[in-house]
Amino acid sequence: MGSSDKRRVQFRASEDLVERTDALATVLETDRTDVLTTALREYLREASSDDDLVQEIADAYYADEITYDQLKGLVGHEAAANFRVLKERLDEEFVAATADELDG
Repeated sequence: MGSSDKRRVQFRASEDLVERTDALATVLETDRTDVLTTALREYLREASSDDDLVQEIADAYYADEITYDQLKGLVGHEAAANFRVLKERLDEEFVAATADELDG
C-alpha cells in the first residue's frame, strides 16, 4: 500500500479527546482527519527514536510477529537493514548451535 493509498479506519476515543481534536481542527482550519493523521504520523516518527520502543519493534521482527517491510516503515531503512543482518546472523548461530547439540 503506497503513501497515497487511503484506508478508512474506525476507532473509539473519549468525548474529551474528540472535542479537543475538533477544536484544534477549527483553529487550524482543517478537519478532524487531518489533525488525527498528523498526530499519528508524529507519534510514529517519535517512536522510531525511542530506544526502548525500537528494541520492542526489533524483538517483534526477530520473533516474526512483523514483516521486514513493517519494520522498515517503523524504524527506517538503515535501522531495519541492520536488524535484518543481525536476525540472519542469529538464525545462523541458532542453526549451528542446534546442529552441534544434535551431533553432541
